[in-house]
Amino acid sequence: MKTIVNETFDRERALYGSQGIVIKNCSFDGPADGESALKESGNIQVRDCFFNLRYPFWHDRGLKIAGSRMTELCRAALWYSEDVEITDSQLHGIKALRECSCVEMRGCDVVSPEFGWFVRGIGMKDCKVESEYFMMGSDHLRFDHVSMKGKYSFQYIEDSVFENCDFDTKDAFWHAKNVVVRNSTVKGEYLAWYCENVTFENCRIIGTQPLCYCKNLKLVSCEMIDTDLAFEKSEVEATVTTRVMSIKNPLSGHIYVPYVDEIIRNDETCHGEIIVEAGCCCA
Repeated sequence: MKTIVNETFDRERALYGSQGIVIKNCSFDGPADGESALKESGNIQVRDCFFNLRYPFWHDRGLKIAGSRMTELCRAALWYSEDVEITDSQLHGIKALRECSCVEMRGCDVVSPEFGWFVRGIGMKDCKVESEYFMMGSDHLRFDHVSMKGKYSFQYIEDSVFENCDFDTKDAFWHAKNVVVRNSTVKGEYLAWYCENVTFENCRIIGTQPLCYCKNLKLVSCEMIDTDLAFEKSEVEATVTTRVMSIKNPLSGHIYVPYVDEIIRNDETCHGEIIVEAGCCCA
């Protein structure tokens, strides 16, 4: 493989259509302000490089990026690419990953609104993320030890598994389908409304009005902290290990809880059972 070392590229499509190259300690920056540096390339290895220009990795196949930095000016860095590995790198430009497939990320720092839309198959491990509308419309996500802060995450995702994660995010998992979240903390408002076939196992759920209008929702040994008006109009089987502030009109199923401050039943179409194991509650 050809190796390019210690060079600066700023012209339009500087390395367009490259095949089988290693790029080390290079900078994609400069007065020409050119974009799409490595568009339509394949079998590319990028190590310890700096990206300050737009759209560097579009329509690429077989891409490895390690120890590199993409600044906030590096907009829409990876689109329409497949077979991608990104390790120990910063992705700080808006819309950094979209409509890609077969992506693996490890040890990365992501600060990117609208990150990860319509991605098909992404593994993310030991990463830190700040984003809005994170991973919208994507499927086959596999997250392990990912910390995320933002809003409106994981909307319309499908067929995904999250383990050992920490999410601080409003309106997460809306309309999600076939998702498992294990051993994780999910903090935010209005968690997982309108989801289907979603399971939380050994999780800590924090925030107001979670888990409403769900189909085939399951909670297994979960904590619920500062949660009120939970489970409204949901089909749910839940075992909760902590006190719940209020539960409102579960549609069907069973909710086992040690204590609940208030049970609200003002819809005669809702027949979900609430079993208070402490034997006392305020109706």
